[in-house]
This record gives sequence, C-alpha cells and structure tokens, in this order.
Amino acid sequence: MTYRLVALTVASLFILAGLPAKAQGLRPSTGSALAAPAVRLSSDAPQSADFIVAIVNAEPITNNEVQREAQRVLQQLAQQRAPQPERKELTRQVLESLINQKAQLHQARETGIRIDEAAVDQALQNIARQNQIGVAELERRIVAEGLVLSQFRTQLREQLMLTRLRERDVEPKVRISDIEVDQYLKERQSNTDPASVEINLAQILVAVPDAASAEQISALQVKAQKALARARAGEDFALLVREFSDASDRANGGQLGLRTANRYPPLFVEATQNLAPGGVSDVLRSGAGFHVLKVLEKKGSGMPIMSVTQSRARHILLRPSAQLSEAAARDKLTDFKKRIVAGQADFAALARDNSQDGSAAQGGDLGWANPGMFVPEFEEVMDRLAPGQISDPLVSRFGVHLIQLMERRSTELSPREQREQVRAMLREKKLDEAYLTWAQDLRGRAYVELREPPQ
Repeated sequence: MTYRLVALTVASLFILAGLPAKAQGLRPSTGSALAAPAVRLSSDAPQSADFIVAIVNAEPITNNEVQREAQRVLQQLAQQRAPQPERKELTRQVLESLINQKAQLHQARETGIRIDEAAVDQALQNIARQNQIGVAELERRIVAEGLVLSQFRTQLREQLMLTRLRERDVEPKVRISDIEVDQYLKERQSNTDPASVEINLAQILVAVPDAASAEQISALQVKAQKALARARAGEDFALLVREFSDASDRANGGQLGLRTANRYPPLFVEATQNLAPGGVSDVLRSGAGFHVLKVLEKKGSGMPIMSVTQSRARHILLRPSAQLSEAAARDKLTDFKKRIVAGQADFAALARDNSQDGSAAQGGDLGWANPGMFVPEFEEVMDRLAPGQISDPLVSRFGVHLIQLMERRSTELSPREQREQVRAMLREKKLDEAYLTWAQDLRGRAYVELREPPQ
C-alpha cells in the first residue's frame, strides 16, 4: 500500500472527482497529492457463514468483509491480466489493509474529523459527472448492483474522512530542499547505463505485405518518404500518422510509450540514439514494412520529463442550472458543433456569445497547456482530438463542454520547471514513505485482536 492507495474496502467502478478547481473551471487544485478515493459498488463475492476474524479498537472485521475484498482484488487483477496471488497470502494482505483502515478511521473520529451530508452529496455529484450520468441514474445503478444506498454513502463518508486525515497528518511533514533536488539531478546525470535511458517514440508504419512485388515495395517506400518529408517540414506528426500509418496505434498518434531503450527493437534504438526530442529518423525497413520514427521524449530512468507536448484548445462551457438541464446543454452544444462543421457558424463567436467560462472573451481560447493542467475528464477527450477536430459534448465536474483542439507542439521545460518536476517527484516518493511510517505507527498504537483466520 502506498500513500496514494486508499483502503481496500472499496473498488474503482466509479471515481470521486478531485478538489476545488482554479480559474476557468478546468484546472485542478495542486494543493493535495492524495488520489481521489474509489467506491465499491458490487458485492458479488460468495457469502458463507460469517464470523469475526479481528477486532480493531472494539470494531470487528468479519470473514465476509475480507472475502468480498479479496474477490474484488482478484477481479481487478484478472481485468489487468496480471498474475493472481495465492489465495491465503491475498486474504492475509487484505486483512492487514482492513486493520490499517479501521485504525485510521478510529484516529479520524477521535481527533474530530467529521464529514457532513453536504460533502457526501457533493461526492455523489462528482461521481455522476465523471461517469457522464445524473445522480438519479447513479443511485439506480448502486441499487441494481445489490448495495443499499445508505451503505454506499457510508463508504463515501469513510473515504473522505481518511483523505482528510492523511492530508492533515502526513502532507505537512514532507518538504523537499534545494539541496535534495541538486543531489538527485547530479546522481541521475552521471548515470550512463544505456539500459537506464527511457525513450518515447511515435511511428508511422507503411506496411509491406508478405507477397508484395518489387513494384509494390517501391511504391510503399515512396509513400514512406513522402510522410518523412512532411514530418521534417514541420507538419503535425499525429495527423501524418492518421493519414499514412497502417499500425494499430494510429489512433494514439502512433505513440509507442515511454520505456527503456532495451525494450525497443535495436533497429529503432540505433536510428534514434543521436536524435533529440522532436527529431525524426530516416525511413527504416523492417520485416513489417517501412517506419518513420519521431522522438517524443528521451530521459534517464527516474528523471522527470524534460520536454512535453503542449496543446492549445478552445471550448464552450455551459453550466447546468434550473433554467438549463444537462440534457438541454448537451443538445445545444451538439447543435453548435453541427453548425460549425457545416460552416454556418464560427467557434470563437459562439464561445464569446454563449460560454459561461472566463475564456469566453478570448473566443474560448485556453492558451498553451502542459499535460495535467486540466481536469482528467476534459484532458482525456482533448488528447484524443486531432488539430482542428471538435469533440462531442462532454460532461466534467464544471458543466458541459464543446472542445476544439487548435494546435499541438513539443516544447522543452525551462530549468525552473525541470527543477519543480524533480521536486514534485521526490515529494511524491517521500509522501509514500511518510504515509507508510505513519500508518505503521497508528497500527502499532491500535488495540488489535486477531481471532480465527479468514476462510
């Protein structure tokens, strides 16, 4: 368990939205490193005769609680196609996690942390918005999954209590000095092990069929050379991927993912080893066909990203109210999109006249944004757009949006931004360590009575 992991008694079918956001109703708060708690809907583990397996500060943990949670963990591992642990060891770990949670909840209550009904209501609204449904539909699904709504609200309340406890008792104790940042940078920059270098490549693959004739191969090579020429002329690589590539990753802009060099084909590593981020390789020939590679990131393992892909987007935001339902807002934005695509309206003009966001005066223009600047539900949709493309209406915690991606670019972080990336990474690691120490201390001070082992 890490600092970001909320207690195991709840699952992640629906995710709580984060903390209050900053200007423009899109940027998440940077005040907390805690992950949003997750909430368990399903309780489909087989039920057996129940009995108490442990008592923590006079509060019991039952066998069925442990088995339900163990079943949830196994289901998640199966979905991730991850190896499944031996059942006895899994139940032992689950029981220990439940003991830690009970000890922390006891501490929260003893020190006066309270979660009122309004906070639980807001959490329900956040869950509904992030899952693109209304609160009534969320509650219907909760009941359909076999959970009593009052139990679900109790789980929410407990997770919010744990979050506030950890924010209060752990976060303030963690500080990263300039000396620690300097030392980390010095250590990483002196590491010359090739296996520690991480790269993120994007590719255009012009596939060559197994039985291709010499004429076909020549034509396909010319196609790859055209893609290369346009990439080096500065055209958006993601758009070129959509136009030219035959690979399955074309919907993701051809990105192959950040990984160590030894996890890429040697052909790819050799072709890009002398390229800086943003560089494009010559056309390569492999058994699959012709490749054009672009270096998106390159860094020493454990180093923060020193260059990022920035996006410039604009949006129209409508906030549901008594006068405008969420469904009506969706319909209105759908009509806006049809009119813009048909050339009957201008996005910026519609934003100035209709958007309920601080960016309206700028035609909805949000400026250049680094990854993570917008709330996840907004950014995930924006990241799937090609330049010029307009999204369907989407619901965030702030309302209903229509997004148009205007441009993308790769840019180097400034030295100050790089240092802040290192500081944030070191702080995250320290938070994990501080949380573990804190949790172990609470566990040691709690009254814990172990009874019959879970079965």
